Amino acid sequence: MSEQQANPREAGLEKAYAPLDSMLVTGEKIQSTAVQRRLFALLHRRSLVAATTGRLIGVSRGLIGGFTPVDIRWQDIKSAHVKAGIFGSTLRVTALTMPDLAINGAVRPFEFSGLRKAEAQAVYRICQAQEQAWREKRRLRELEELRAKSGGFQGSLGGDSASSTANEDPTERLKKAKSMLDAGLISDSEFETIKARVISQF
Repeated sequence: MSEQQANPREAGLEKAYAPLDSMLVTGEKIQSTAVQRRLFALLHRRSLVAATTGRLIGVSRGLIGGFTPVDIRWQDIKSAHVKAGIFGSTLRVTALTMPDLAINGAVRPFEFSGLRKAEAQAVYRICQAQEQAWREKRRLRELEELRAKSGGFQGSLGGDSASSTANEDPTERLKKAKSMLDAGLISDSEFETIKARVISQF
């Protein structure tokens, strides 16, 4: 049972949930939501943040009516942080603007402030789980690409491997491996293996 199912929706927030419900696609379910406290709603546009099975959705109420939605796919999540204050919590998320499973490129920040603390923590936990899962997928994807470019970590240096990597730039492969190491996507031992493999092909 999802957290959303375990906690019925609060009365009076039907208008805030309406645009959220309209954004859901077939099969997509809400796992948890965090509502901005009324104290912050007096100063800012009131926000509603929802973690679904496919993405993170934020809905802000306009100053003169209407709602402004924003959605972030889980595969685009770069980082997620939550900070608890005296009157509410702030959820900060950064998202990649590159294609699926990219590890580099521009990053766009998102911030949802004044959220109820317990609800913000619940959404944050889901963000963290998704971030870690997709980080591992990106790591494996990059390893596979690097392995293909360098002819594999293991095996002989036969004609097939030599011909397949003849046009590859060893310096660029080493730079990419170092970038992955700095990003925490590969371990020191994996980096040394890649480096040794690339150097052996000079």
